[in-house]
Amino acid sequence: MSAMKEFSKGLWKENPVLVLMLGMCPTLAVTSSATNGLGMGVATLCVLMCSNAVISAIRGIVPKKIRIPVYIVVIATFVTIVDFVMQAYAPTALYEALGIFIPLIVVNCIVLGRAEAFASKNGIGKSVLDGLGMGLGFTLSLVVLGGTREFLAGGSLFQVKMVPGWTTDFMLMTSAPGAFIILGLFLAGMNQLNIRKAKREGKTYTPPGLDCRQCNICDLGGE
Repeated sequence: MSAMKEFSKGLWKENPVLVLMLGMCPTLAVTSSATNGLGMGVATLCVLMCSNAVISAIRGIVPKKIRIPVYIVVIATFVTIVDFVMQAYAPTALYEALGIFIPLIVVNCIVLGRAEAFASKNGIGKSVLDGLGMGLGFTLSLVVLGGTREFLAGGSLFQVKMVPGWTTDFMLMTSAPGAFIILGLFLAGMNQLNIRKAKREGKTYTPPGLDCRQCNICDLGGE
């Protein structure tokens, strides 16, 4: 697979949110605004790239039976660094809004899944591109979802009022049910686009399912 394909697959074909259905907890919890989505996405992107690079570099010296604890230690190290950097330099309102979800990147199935499914089996260059593509795909999904919810809630985008006459907020969009509704509409739209594309190519499109096809992390005794 070429470098461009390694990078671009996470943006659409294997988008972690809209296709692989990973990282649903932060996706639904922090996307009440585009700013929150951007902050969470960038934090995850940095951890993905750095952890993928290190795990790829040490893959040859880590015994298979203890690889998962080692991966978690590597990921936790970069999550701690990102947490400290955000605490020092990110706007206080953003850091407080993301709250516990920054430390919880340690157990985010996107990060751990890419470490096991890709970085542990490929070179550093490809692993960095994989982390960058998946991170950008995750970030874009969160920003679009957060921006849509923010606009529908109060007519604003990135905390800038786009519709001055919008004086009454639509509170459903800032709540958990609103997140499920908007994400469901996004998934339906993406599936429809994929169905049309498959028909044009004379193929049958099967929507992605909630299973473990994309991650072997539970196979602790696997080869």
